[in-house]
Amino acid sequence: MTTKLDALINSLEGIETITDSTQVAKLSQDYHTFSPVLVSKLEGKVGDIVVRPANEAEVLKVAAACAKHRIPITVRGAGTGNYGQCVPLHGGVILDMTRLQEILWVKPGVARVEAGVKLAALDKKTREIGWEIRMAPSTYRTATIGGFIAGGSGGIGSIQYGLLADRGNILALRVITVEDEPRAIALRGDDVQKVNHAWGINGIITEVEIPLGPAYPWAEVIVTFDDFMTAAKFGQAIGNADGMIKKLISVFASQISQYFHALQEYIPEGTHSVFLIISEPSLEFLPTLVQQYGGQITYKKLDEEAAKGTHLAEFSWNHTTLLARSVDTGITYLQSLFPSDASGGLRLRSLQLVEQMYNYFGDEVMMHLEFFRVNGVVVPGALQLVRYTTEERLNEIIRYHEEQGVSIANPHTYIIEDGGRKVIDREQLKFKEIVDPYGLMNPGKSKVIQFQIQN
Repeated sequence: MTTKLDALINSLEGIETITDSTQVAKLSQDYHTFSPVLVSKLEGKVGDIVVRPANEAEVLKVAAACAKHRIPITVRGAGTGNYGQCVPLHGGVILDMTRLQEILWVKPGVARVEAGVKLAALDKKTREIGWEIRMAPSTYRTATIGGFIAGGSGGIGSIQYGLLADRGNILALRVITVEDEPRAIALRGDDVQKVNHAWGINGIITEVEIPLGPAYPWAEVIVTFDDFMTAAKFGQAIGNADGMIKKLISVFASQISQYFHALQEYIPEGTHSVFLIISEPSLEFLPTLVQQYGGQITYKKLDEEAAKGTHLAEFSWNHTTLLARSVDTGITYLQSLFPSDASGGLRLRSLQLVEQMYNYFGDEVMMHLEFFRVNGVVVPGALQLVRYTTEERLNEIIRYHEEQGVSIANPHTYIIEDGGRKVIDREQLKFKEIVDPYGLMNPGKSKVIQFQIQN
């Protein structure tokens, strides 16, 4: 490998490379440390070199060199993923895409950018013409658009627009193949799913075209309740109110507020809280709904004030886990999806299952709900905080959820099929055969593809 790496480095003259072992090790990691299971499984997994291309031409050059010398290549954005997506299992090149930062153009309803553009920077730009990105992870300040599409699935805004995989939430992608003579392939429409959430095994994303949503003035609100299930039912009710424009509905059991140091004065001890990001015009309808469920508004900031200082979005989704672990590293998490259907009966069943899990596990599994749209229906998902003891006990908790009908997108595996999907998309497999004939892109992250490479 040393001889191959030397040859590769020599062929990349003029492109930024990093060989310092400390820096390479740092850039070989992501937030898989949320999982004690992954910490063990990915220990010592690092790249051999980091390459930072500044443009697509340099990406093509790196891809050609890796193909020529048969060196694995793992694509990296800002490294904010949680499953080891950008941790290389077989060394090789870490391709850091963060220098591709050009916002190519912004038009009403749509934007096209390079893959290394940070989501917050894009949102700031699009707001200049009255539009905003539809959804973002809680790491939106640092996460890149390419990394979000390759490794994410949804987030703040998904209550209104669904998930990244939903038709229409990604318009187009431009990807580079890893072949003897790499190509740039343009994917539009449904073809973008060949690369979406594929963890960088199916091509190097260099450009992204996404739809935008109208930029509303957003208010931030905290509502507290004496009873957890009342808080959950309130979250469902406001989610079902289609005329009220929302960006975030997060529900937290009372134990979780201890990790929200900056907000504790607004969450009375023992109460359960709902964090809302809601359009200012919709605020008029909020007090009546709060009163109906016996809640209390303890915190409210209008758009101009909410843009400064503390942002409720950074307490939601997996930032909740981050904040909890900053206090107690013995905490890990789960990702759960409760049943969804257009019928009111199954919506009721979802909340019944939430209640069952809340009561069954108690303090061991602290309930954190995020509401979002699935197939046009608002449903609760959960990123529960788990007091970790052993891997065996964690698997028991997962198994109990699944036996009761709760889907678990397992965040304690680095294998695509073992996570949320359970199987890998056939179209993605076919596309990989075309764009990565030598199996060099992030090898080892799929059981099926790994088997094909070995045989």
